[in-house]
Amino acid sequence: MAELSEHTFARWGIPPQPVVLSESAREFLAEQLGPARPSASGALGDINAGPSRLPDAAVAGLQRIVGSAAVSVAEGDRVLHSAGCSLVDYLRLRTGAAAAIPDAVVRPDDRTRVQQLLAFCSDSGIDVVPFGGGTSVVGGVTPAGVNRPWVSVALDRMDSVLAIDEISQTVTVQPGITAPALERILARRGFTLGHVPQSWERASLGGYVATRSAGQSSTGYGRSDEMVEALRVATPVGELLLGRGPRSAAGPDLRQLFIGSEGALGIITEIELRVRRSPAVTRYEGVMLPSWERGIAALRELAQTRSSADVMRLSDPDETAATLSMSGPQGIAATLFQRYARLRRVAGGCLMILGWDGWSRRAVAARRQAAWSVLRSHGAASLGASVGSSWRRHRFDGPYVRDQLLDNGYIVETVETAAQWRDIPDLYRGVGDALRNTLGRDGGRGFVMCHMSHVYETGASLYFTAFAAAAADPVAHWQEAKQAATDAVVAHGGTITHHHAVGRDHAPWLAAELGDGGIRVLTTLKAALDPQRVMNPGVLLPR
Repeated sequence: MAELSEHTFARWGIPPQPVVLSESAREFLAEQLGPARPSASGALGDINAGPSRLPDAAVAGLQRIVGSAAVSVAEGDRVLHSAGCSLVDYLRLRTGAAAAIPDAVVRPDDRTRVQQLLAFCSDSGIDVVPFGGGTSVVGGVTPAGVNRPWVSVALDRMDSVLAIDEISQTVTVQPGITAPALERILARRGFTLGHVPQSWERASLGGYVATRSAGQSSTGYGRSDEMVEALRVATPVGELLLGRGPRSAAGPDLRQLFIGSEGALGIITEIELRVRRSPAVTRYEGVMLPSWERGIAALRELAQTRSSADVMRLSDPDETAATLSMSGPQGIAATLFQRYARLRRVAGGCLMILGWDGWSRRAVAARRQAAWSVLRSHGAASLGASVGSSWRRHRFDGPYVRDQLLDNGYIVETVETAAQWRDIPDLYRGVGDALRNTLGRDGGRGFVMCHMSHVYETGASLYFTAFAAAAADPVAHWQEAKQAATDAVVAHGGTITHHHAVGRDHAPWLAAELGDGGIRVLTTLKAALDPQRVMNPGVLLPR
């Protein structure tokens, strides 16, 4: 526990911080949002976890299954497993007001013990919440209104690579292995998973699958659900082994019951994933488009003509302005950039990042040439490889920037969705207006920016980032904005989540997406696999 307690609490990073707000960033925030009151991040000891509610007999039963050292009722350990990484999580932790604290943290080390653990908890009426990297931003690891004891099942001891099949290009892993650890092992064999969400530094592979995660390279490599070849899952009623062969027509694909199930039906204990050969050549490039509309048209044509890059990201005018003001060229370089933009007729336009991976320079050049034949027809101007490389170097900075913003008295959170191309314009306006209107109430000001990524032939995802000076009750302030934004998502034909999962935060809107029939199907599955409803209560299906 000594190492865990050294973490600075209620923030993503550990000092010294790799990201510091520049003076230009501070000026931009003050101009857009007005003055803010700095706040301090909380300390681990600020939260009173209280005594564990587990009876001594229950603790002893857990210890018999996983070993005495693998069951912790220590306050610090329990607090560290009480929340994810959402804005609301961090705001509550900073004020010492955690939503719920597990009664124990249990660390099984193999699939057999996980299976025994779930059967014991089901028989004993103990709720179970799986905990991988702890990076949920939708309340996926924090039960609400919990009336009976619950345990956090931390999977960090189940962090091994079990097999690498170099002929079939698959890897079999336990769920607790983190993305960086897996990539280091794969790289020694010349492979990569190619899944890079912004939570990459801390996310676990089990979390990828359980939340149907998408990454920054998913346009080229596919989402996590497209990488899963086979799963082994422990449930309160028994173990399931799902997936045989690269494609099967043997009835419905039961893997899909657990991909995206967020621990509501069981715990994934082994995963077989498709991997790819590590690219020999990588090129990232910055591009400017004359407008948001022409940028969207360019991305749609790239996807529908199969000319996509592996990474395709288009910032709207506000995100482009924020990027240039906070981290773009300064001084003479900024003047030269503006001259170039005016010359190429993209001044005031939108920034696009494109990235290609390949196994030869010729292959990457051919893909880039195909993309540029589309981009030129939409008025695109290249900003060169240095802009793309800079984005790639800093692509994991977002959570660290949020730490700094919270310290300086600003709240920042994201809303993501996806829709078909025909619905994108109304969805973009509707969600943006909902966020601005709610964040700007009571004399406040909100700044909302958006980018498009994860581009498909039929549609794309929209990822909104909203900023505001923290109100007197910042949790209520954000929750009001989140509700308005999600209502707008539903009203304008978007999905309530493209890659952050449902969790508890989105569960109230799931019926609007799946319909009453869909909810009945999920409820039936829950009753069959988790008859005592101990698995991650409140996720997917409201408690």
